[in-house]
Amino acid sequence: MIVSPIRAITPIFFFAAAASLPVALEAGSLEIDDKAIVSEESIADQWKNFGHVIEDGENPLLQDLWFLGRYHIQHHNTDGSSDNDAGWEHRRARLGFQAEMLDHLTIHAQAVSGSDFEPVYNGFTELWVKWKFSDSLNLTVGQQKHRFTHDRNVSSRYINYMERSMFTNMMGLDYTPAVTFSGKSGNYSYYTGIFSNATGSDMWEAFSEYDSGYSLLYAGTWDVGAYFPTDSADFTASFLHSEANANATNLNRYEEAVSAALILTEGPTSLVSEVTAGFNSDNGDGLAFNFQPGVYLTDNLQLVGRYQVAMSNDDAGLVAQRRYERPAGLPAGDFYQAVYLGLNYYIIGHRAKIMTGVEYAEMGGEDTLTVWAGFRMFFGPDSNAPFPANSMLEGLW
Repeated sequence: MIVSPIRAITPIFFFAAAASLPVALEAGSLEIDDKAIVSEESIADQWKNFGHVIEDGENPLLQDLWFLGRYHIQHHNTDGSSDNDAGWEHRRARLGFQAEMLDHLTIHAQAVSGSDFEPVYNGFTELWVKWKFSDSLNLTVGQQKHRFTHDRNVSSRYINYMERSMFTNMMGLDYTPAVTFSGKSGNYSYYTGIFSNATGSDMWEAFSEYDSGYSLLYAGTWDVGAYFPTDSADFTASFLHSEANANATNLNRYEEAVSAALILTEGPTSLVSEVTAGFNSDNGDGLAFNFQPGVYLTDNLQLVGRYQVAMSNDDAGLVAQRRYERPAGLPAGDFYQAVYLGLNYYIIGHRAKIMTGVEYAEMGGEDTLTVWAGFRMFFGPDSNAPFPANSMLEGLW
């Protein structure tokens, strides 16, 4: 296969740009045209506000307008006991906007490209409107995210490892049309609603043809810091019921599923512990544990780890990661475990960062070793969730 010069050069360009930014920021200045000197603070502030077009709380019509985007590029090399897989990938590319209007209305649209820009336009990940009745009651209608498990709830803008866990990805948690209610009261916040079990690049078809079944979802988060001697402590729990049929493309693995997670931070350290279980699938039940420790060595450099283990009462009840593991020959099975170690450098917080990682996984008598390096950036408004979403910790040094 012949690769065009533009596609071949793109990864090199982004890594060169990413590598040059830390040097400039650490030096405290960046030279532009041999004359203009921009301080580290102004560079970071400018990037944090990039895409923020309007902010006017006094305007009765339009109070806030953001243009938003996300771009993730990475290289992986997976060596398996029976096969191998390697290559560059334009992992995520999205563009859109978010507008806050009439003091109560939010409109959000985010178009997405396919992997490696094939196709360039591949529908919308999010296309919804929200009406805020109060802090404790918001109604959202449109294409939106399934917030089942903490692992899934944290946006790809903020996750501190290259891919979510195998069990989370296996469940088919994607963006689909839905009607949801959400809100916050004191130390408790919730998210619940009814979701379609299919979507696609044709938005008219996704919003008009509901022939895939439906799912009911509840997720709640409690600030439990009063019960733990740590800087922060959050507990999340979620429940899922799926009435998927043969046309379903999402949430079609288990009829019921539950999850619970405890998220702790103390100084530069963090620990996420989550358990997830799925019941009544064509391939039995499943149970998974996910432990994610991390420590900020400096304010910009983070060392992260993850241990995940999953089991099923069916010989083929678990499916390896669609990316990396399956192409390298990791089969389905009834017991899976993987260990991940990564080092992340935050150029401008989560808005521009370099990520590296290595993960060893085994299942069904086969194993794989995957090594990643990637650059990730986004611009637009932040979203909220327990750590690591929109959160950084102070480093050891």
